[in-house]
Amino acid sequence: MGKSPRRRQLGFTAAAVSLAGLVVALPSSTANAADNVVRADRSVARSCFGSVLGKNASGADKREVTSTVDGLVQARLKPSNGPEGDWDIAVFDKATGAVVAASAALRTHELAESFVKKGQQLVVQACRYGGNARTAVLGVDFLALTPQGTPTGTPPAAQRAEMVRVETPAKKDKDRLIRTGLDVTEKADATSVDVILANDADRKTLADNGFKSTVIEPDLSAKSVANAQADREAAARSAGSTLPSGRTSYRHLYDYQYEMKELARKNPGLVNAFTMPNPTWEGRDVVGLEIATDVANITDGKPVEFLMGVHHAREWPAGEHAMEWAYELINGYRTNNAEIKGLVGKTRNIVVPIINADGFEISREAEPKGDFTRFDYEMKRKNCNVADSPKEFSTGVCKANPGGRERGTDPNRNYAGFWGGAGASTSWRNDTFRGAGPFTEPETQNVRAIVSSRQVTNLITLHTFSNLVLRVPGVADVRPPLDEPAYKALGDKMASRNGYKSQPSWALYDTTGSTEDWSYFATGGYGFTFEIGNVEFHPPFQQGVVAEYTGVAPAAGAGKGGNRQAFLDMLDNTADPSAHSTLIGSAPKGYELKLHKTFQTPTSPIVQPDGSTKPPIYVKDTLDSKMTSTGGRFAWSVNPSTRPYVAGRYGRDPQGPAQTGFAVTNPAGVPPINTDYPNDPNVESFTFHVDGLPKVDNGKFSVNVNWASPDTDWDLYVYDAAGNLVSSSANGGTTSEHATLFDPPAGDYKAVMVNYAQADPAKTDDWTGDVSFASPIPPTYGPKEAYQLTCTSRSGKLVGIADVYVDRGQTVDVGEVCTRSARVSKERGIR
Repeated sequence: MGKSPRRRQLGFTAAAVSLAGLVVALPSSTANAADNVVRADRSVARSCFGSVLGKNASGADKREVTSTVDGLVQARLKPSNGPEGDWDIAVFDKATGAVVAASAALRTHELAESFVKKGQQLVVQACRYGGNARTAVLGVDFLALTPQGTPTGTPPAAQRAEMVRVETPAKKDKDRLIRTGLDVTEKADATSVDVILANDADRKTLADNGFKSTVIEPDLSAKSVANAQADREAAARSAGSTLPSGRTSYRHLYDYQYEMKELARKNPGLVNAFTMPNPTWEGRDVVGLEIATDVANITDGKPVEFLMGVHHAREWPAGEHAMEWAYELINGYRTNNAEIKGLVGKTRNIVVPIINADGFEISREAEPKGDFTRFDYEMKRKNCNVADSPKEFSTGVCKANPGGRERGTDPNRNYAGFWGGAGASTSWRNDTFRGAGPFTEPETQNVRAIVSSRQVTNLITLHTFSNLVLRVPGVADVRPPLDEPAYKALGDKMASRNGYKSQPSWALYDTTGSTEDWSYFATGGYGFTFEIGNVEFHPPFQQGVVAEYTGVAPAAGAGKGGNRQAFLDMLDNTADPSAHSTLIGSAPKGYELKLHKTFQTPTSPIVQPDGSTKPPIYVKDTLDSKMTSTGGRFAWSVNPSTRPYVAGRYGRDPQGPAQTGFAVTNPAGVPPINTDYPNDPNVESFTFHVDGLPKVDNGKFSVNVNWASPDTDWDLYVYDAAGNLVSSSANGGTTSEHATLFDPPAGDYKAVMVNYAQADPAKTDDWTGDVSFASPIPPTYGPKEAYQLTCTSRSGKLVGIADVYVDRGQTVDVGEVCTRSARVSKERGIR
């Protein structure tokens, strides 16, 4: 993680000197060693960051310190010897009482960090929220910093950051755009992608690569500052919102932490707050909620939905929607909302609002700049991994270092699903840097731990922005899974509520290493990405959170239910036995059933920095889930035993012959050279007709054109009768183009030919062409895989074992697997 400065903990302060991000600690001894132990005789469940507590307040201990630097204060808590309780920490400005930094996770592993001025007087307050630990160990460090990352102390002159819409008429254009390393957003359609240009260098990169663009937002910095001001004003004048929590402004990380444990404390038996197994690179705990009746009994066999937010630090609405969903379920259950109470009773709900806790804390606490420069920490996307950064960028803390916001790994390119392929970067500084290997990051390891152990039948990962409901696959060359019809129908249903577009992820652009491309293909649990809103990474709260969640203007889901109703649709699917698999049988009370499966899956061929590829690597996964019998008959909701990666691929059987292909006539004359289509209308075209059932069944058509020299370049675009672009092919350095449309509707089409370049302008290298048709590709089916089902007695003795095959929508009776497993495995049938 780079060089760590030598520090001494409070009772003392530590001064530090930073030059271009290099931190050297200079300790002093201003207090005795006893000052680093905080004490409280009893716990008090209250906010530690709400205010500076009175001198004799129970459950708290304070220290007053003075900053010796212009730089950072870091206040940490860790457990003392003995049992660990729940201690929180907050740092206040003594003069104003304003919160400087805070942390309120579930244990005593806290880091509160923020910027301070030399001579600023601070109050460090430690609060015992719960548990039996009467003491904790406090550490306070001060780190001096020059203006971020600048060796002279003079910050670089700001340049105008803008958002532009880049023309990408063909898939190869999107692929080429991603390879430029520019900040490509998730907002895209068939012919364009929105891109952030942080400075003149980015503008030059775009122009040098031959891309054309239109300005969408000319000054992102001004927009960011205006948004922050609008949020402050809206929160000041509003007593509450229509959200389930009534929230009116974006939460801080400590708000999330405190609210989650308060929801658990106030709703025993229904809500449990938990800490994910791996702390972040900076040592923060990642906190989540589980919501269910008899919530502590996590092995009750109910289907599990997992909803998560903020893989990407700057996408603040993602966390807010997740948190509001938790409130929605809890409030609905407590107020006897029939729909919600019924669904909560049938399911288990895991909600982790902030997956990337380090990155979010840095983004949320940063000065609103919005210029997308290296040191615009508000626009940080990735986590805080420093291991892959060059030595000169690996010093300093994540909040202030010479690599700025560019340091770290993109968690949503680090999962094993097709890892290492297109749509992820090999460069440490790129916003989509994939990491050194699959699952190298604590954020992805945490999600993997839950999905691999809890039979997660339904998963949503929340992002911003582009008004999309995305499903697998993330790569265009991967055929859709056998589940595609039902998978698509569920995505379409949710999209009808929030007004988003439902589509496979590759239709945005190829991405590899994303959450659901691993979770679904490894387990069979339906997984979706929601790209919330269509304007910014974190727009004003009323727009990005209130409107999008509740379904009011200006959200696309206005009047349709918004994301609230989309989430309910997903939970309804979670509760539906036809959407997953079910095991039934009999077992004595207290006996434990376990499903196990181990397998390995290849990554993509691994793209190298020079564009070449190396062979895939194989990633081992182990799925282990448990259910505890209550005695007698049981029902266990599980995912199919055969993982979709090997189950096969979607297709359909032909209902008739394919249409006979035909040659096309090249129109008379030759259009002039045209490098500005569609702005330049000088093209030539031809029309053709596609037949349909019952006469023919076309699985696809392909418009094919050919010419002589690879130095000539004709581009091809195909439109339907309504003028919609339905296919295109615009490669370079070839002697042909092929534009394909799968399952084409019957009707008239127009092919447009663009004369992009000629090898010899004095002698036209003209094209010839044809339209070909092919029958649908039938489904392909792979091998069946089994779960290994075991049963252990209350004493831990293995008493039953069987292989179980179960498909989606099936109920399989495993019988008396704990007492007659050998005979039952021979007698087993499907009900």
